[in-house]
Amino acid sequence: MLGALEYEFFQRALAAGLLASVACGIVGTFVVVRRMASISGGLAHAAFGGIGLGYLAGFPPMLGALVFGLLSALGVGVAELRFRQGLDTLIAMVWAVGMALGIIFASLAPGPTPDLLSYLFGNILFVPPVYLWFTAGLDLLLLLVVGLRYRELQAVAFDEEFSWVAGVPVAGLFLLLLGLTALTVVVLIRVVGVILAIALLTIPAAIARHWAHRLDRMMVLASVVGAVCITAGLFLSYGLSIGVGFDIPTGPFIILLAAAMYGVSALLSFAARRRNRI
Repeated sequence: MLGALEYEFFQRALAAGLLASVACGIVGTFVVVRRMASISGGLAHAAFGGIGLGYLAGFPPMLGALVFGLLSALGVGVAELRFRQGLDTLIAMVWAVGMALGIIFASLAPGPTPDLLSYLFGNILFVPPVYLWFTAGLDLLLLLVVGLRYRELQAVAFDEEFSWVAGVPVAGLFLLLLGLTALTVVVLIRVVGVILAIALLTIPAAIARHWAHRLDRMMVLASVVGAVCITAGLFLSYGLSIGVGFDIPTGPFIILLAAAMYGVSALLSFAARRRNRI
């Protein structure tokens, strides 16, 4: 299976996956701790409106996805903070409206109908080289923000009411987290696709929460778990394709592998807690 490293496309896929695991480990930890895992799916699908608009208006679709994603994140955040509409309800609306707009805009675009499914499922094996730099830049931005605001972000993540009392700018940090989540999702859409991006934002962080209780340790462990899932998924899918002839899509294989790891982690964590009680 190590022979796969001879191919440039495989090297790019592995590099993209490892870089993506860092961003997903950082953002996914906040998403899981704050119990807003569905926000990643909502923002990812909301970005489809921008992709469709890009095809219709003739500008880069990913630029439209970025604008739609950020506006949707800020809109959801402001509506939740000001009007208390309920985060789950707002996410569901953004999810549905974004998809509907994307399909309508794409159907109105001149020329052949754009293939929106390519953004939904993606293909990590065909990552454009320029997106490696985008993902690396995203990692640096996230590390910088967390490094500068770690204590405040930790307080907001674990105890929002105490943070309000202590004078922490909860509203601003909440909007910042939503904006970073939107940025992460949009960058990863082109790298790994919507479905794999959602999985990487939630499953590794959920596994990390079984074994770590400090925010920084959760981020590191989630990034490591994501990197292991992606690396193992890439090599195993390549090995099955070459050795057995099973041409399994890499993205879905990585998701199933991550889900299996979550199941094992949940059982081991439950057994450990039960043993400690005894």
